[in-house]
Amino acid sequence: MEQKGVHLDQETFSCSICLDLLKDPVTIPCGHSYCMSCIQTHWDGEDGQNLHSCPQCRHTFIPRPVLVKNTLLAVLVEQLKKTGLGAAAADHCYAGAEDVVCDVCTGRKLKAVQSCLVCLVSYCHKHLQPHHESAAFKKHKLVDLSEKLQENVCSCHDEVMKMFCRTDGQCICYLCSVEEHKGHDTVSSAAERTERQKELELSRQKIQQRIKDKQKDVKALQQEAENISRCADEAAEKNRKILTELIRLLEERRSDVERQIRSKEETEVSRVKELERKLEQEMTELRRKDAEMDKLAQTHDHNQFLLQYPSVSTLREDPDSSHVHVRPQSYFEDVTTAVSELREKLQLSLTEERTNISLSISQTQVLLEPEPQTRAGFLRYSRKITLDPNTVNEELSLSKKNKRGTFMSRKQNYPDHPDRFSDKWQVLSRESLTGRCYWEVEWRGVQVGVAVVYKDIKRKGDCDECGFGWNDKSWVLYSNYNSPSFLHNSVESSVPGPVSSRIGVYLDHTAGILSFYSVSETMTLIHRVQTTFTKPLYAGLWLWCYGSTAHFPKLH
Repeated sequence: MEQKGVHLDQETFSCSICLDLLKDPVTIPCGHSYCMSCIQTHWDGEDGQNLHSCPQCRHTFIPRPVLVKNTLLAVLVEQLKKTGLGAAAADHCYAGAEDVVCDVCTGRKLKAVQSCLVCLVSYCHKHLQPHHESAAFKKHKLVDLSEKLQENVCSCHDEVMKMFCRTDGQCICYLCSVEEHKGHDTVSSAAERTERQKELELSRQKIQQRIKDKQKDVKALQQEAENISRCADEAAEKNRKILTELIRLLEERRSDVERQIRSKEETEVSRVKELERKLEQEMTELRRKDAEMDKLAQTHDHNQFLLQYPSVSTLREDPDSSHVHVRPQSYFEDVTTAVSELREKLQLSLTEERTNISLSISQTQVLLEPEPQTRAGFLRYSRKITLDPNTVNEELSLSKKNKRGTFMSRKQNYPDHPDRFSDKWQVLSRESLTGRCYWEVEWRGVQVGVAVVYKDIKRKGDCDECGFGWNDKSWVLYSNYNSPSFLHNSVESSVPGPVSSRIGVYLDHTAGILSFYSVSETMTLIHRVQTTFTKPLYAGLWLWCYGSTAHFPKLH
């Protein structure tokens, strides 16, 4: 309440013309007070010969009132100045750099509070009063403050633009409608606004519906994120238990092997000790016998020698006449060898399973990106492909830095290799393919195939397990005398032809999508496969006839 009282005092002692504290205050006959200089300047500028009015209440005076300083107000204003509120009395309503100013104020401008679309003027509180009080302004359109009022004025005719030209899509004035825009589809700005307002509302409804839909999607994604974290925690815990159990089994197996080794050690050492004890006893008996013989040999009495000789010289048969033979190799070496072989097999298995586990983890994906629609989109996933010389059949020759394969008239001299196709005229890429990949193949000849293959496809022999498309480990698009077909697991599917000499292959390993495109000025889908890929894939070429060739061009 105290602040409100101060605010009223400040306005009470302010001049409504300059809006500053009263200077030499005077009170005119209607009771309103002004600075003496302000009211004199105002009356000097009025058009009437002898008619003068109050700027606030519009009361008129004839003749011009004689102005006398209001001493009471002058004293009160001086006291107000001493309180330090004088500057605040006016500063609180003056326009700053970022404010819209009153277009009517002279000198220091006040803040405008509303704009008039008819007058094209912005007004402060004081100068806005006639729009509220006078019937002449009742039809004027007051709006929130606008700094762009002059944009409503026609630059050609200096008239307010109250019409809209639908033909040219611009605001115009009435003169424009009968001159530059004559014959055009024109309506009032208000009518066009009504139509556009309806469209705007429909657009807003669509936007609001989209917002609601996206809010649902956001909630679904938040829930999905929670589900992913929960499933990840569960999987981590289950795998921890499984691997802990595996470690426990290995520990038990280790302890069992160690126990068996120690048991065997105890048994064999006992046998050795028992044999050692027997040998010690036999050596004691032999030493005793040797001593008797030595004593007999030292006897001088011939008769005594001859009498004792039969009993002393008799030797028992040695039960272990053969020497003890020990094994030349280290003890338990076979056990160590067996365990080492187990370790190698386990390491190999773990390596293979680690690849499968990593692939399974990488394929865990909630949101799948859509397949590209343009070649530029596919090229974002382009992969460099080179052919593996260790896999190429002897009928095929590689060239252009192992990017081209050609069927030759005679066999090539390649060294033996377990990965080489022995009977099928095929070759695989060096690079494994996972994730999203795109590559292109230029082919020429009467019988050529473009394939994707699992690495564990059979290599030796002329059986279906080795041929691209004749098993569940390979997918191939091939051209047989320019008649294209698709082959997988011995099931052949016809595809629309003819196809161009350049084939685009798109692989989304995670989504299980494999697509073949005919590439020319546009990309035409030839065949698409939707499946589940369980291992990394490799690009392959299959060439049948002499002179057939295919290569992987550099993509731009």
